Amino acid sequence: MIDQVPVDNGVDNGAEKDADHGGRDWRPAAGLAALRLRAELLGRIRNFFRERDVLEVETPLLASTTALDLHLASMEVRCEAHKEQTADGRTDHRFFLQTSPESFMKQLLAAGSGPIFQLCKAFRDGEVGPHHNPEFTLLEWYRPGFHREMLMDEVESLVRSLLPIGPAMRMTYRDAFCKYAEVDPFQASLSALQEYVDRLGFRADTDPLDRDTCLDLIVSRVVQPALGPDAVFLYHFPASQAAMARLAADNPSVAERFELFVDGIELANGYHELADSHEQRIRFLADREKRRQRQLPDLPMDERLLAALEHGLPDCAGVALGVDRLMLLASPHTVSAMKLDAVMAFPFWRV
Repeated sequence: MIDQVPVDNGVDNGAEKDADHGGRDWRPAAGLAALRLRAELLGRIRNFFRERDVLEVETPLLASTTALDLHLASMEVRCEAHKEQTADGRTDHRFFLQTSPESFMKQLLAAGSGPIFQLCKAFRDGEVGPHHNPEFTLLEWYRPGFHREMLMDEVESLVRSLLPIGPAMRMTYRDAFCKYAEVDPFQASLSALQEYVDRLGFRADTDPLDRDTCLDLIVSRVVQPALGPDAVFLYHFPASQAAMARLAADNPSVAERFELFVDGIELANGYHELADSHEQRIRFLADREKRRQRQLPDLPMDERLLAALEHGLPDCAGVALGVDRLMLLASPHTVSAMKLDAVMAFPFWRV
C-alpha cells in the first residue's frame, strides 16, 4: 500500500488557472510530493504485473482509426510527413490520438502475446473538469483465460495494494439503480426515464434524450454519488452499453462488463472481451449510423482490429484504469475537495 503523503510541498507550484500571468507562469501545478507519489505508484503497478508474469508492451498513440463510441470524442491530427501511399492504399493524412490502446493490444493478443499490460497516455476531446483532463495516463491490461469475475478479483487486488480501502462491494447495475435511484433500468419506459432526467434538471435542446443517455445521467447524478467512500463494482450493464464486451451467455439482455468506483469516482472499466468479428462489425456499423444521425464526424472502421478478431482473439478479459484518478485517491485529501491539477505537473489549462 502507498503511504499517503501531502501533494503540495517541495516544488514551487503557485500556478493557478485564474492567475496565469498572461500565459507566462511556468511553475508546475503539482508539488514534488505528488511527483514522487506518481513515480512510486507507477513502480508498484509495474511490480504487480511483473510478479504475475504479465508482459509490459507499448503501442502507437497515433493511428489512422479511432474509437467509434458516441460518448468518446477523438482528437484528429493532420500528419504532413505521411506523403507516400501506404501499403493498404491510403493517401490521406488523417490520424487520431488514441482514446485507449485497446485496438493495438488486441492485435498483439491475436498474434499470441499472452497476458499484457500497458501504461500510456490517452486522449479524449471535450473532457475537462475536476476529475477529467483531455490528456491522461491510462493503465490497460488483458488476461487470456480470465472471465469477468476473475478480472474483477485482480483489479481489486491491485487497487487494494495501492489504496487504504477494504474489500469491494459488488452490485449488479440493476440492483444499484433500484436501490439508489428507485427505478428499474431494464423495465422503466423511455418516457419515464426522460421524465426522471428532466427532474434532475437536464433537458434536451433538440431531439429527446435516448435511453442510454438517460441511464448514464442517472448513474452520474444519482447512483454514483450514493455509492459512498468504499470500493464498489457495478456489473452486468445493459446490452445496449456492451461496447466491446460480450453478452452474458445465460442472459443476453446484459453485458459482461463492469466498472469500479472508489470514493464516488469511476476508476476502472472492464469487459469479458467480445471475440466475434462478425458481431463486432455489426456494432461498429451501428455506432457509425448513430454518429451520422447525431451529425457527429464520420470515422473510419478499424479493419485491422476486425481482421485480428477474425484471425482469432483468445478468450480474455480486459480493463482500463485511470492512473491520475488512482493518484488522487492515494492522496490524503477527500476526492470531492481535490482536482487532478493537484497530481499532474502540467494539466490541460497549463499547457
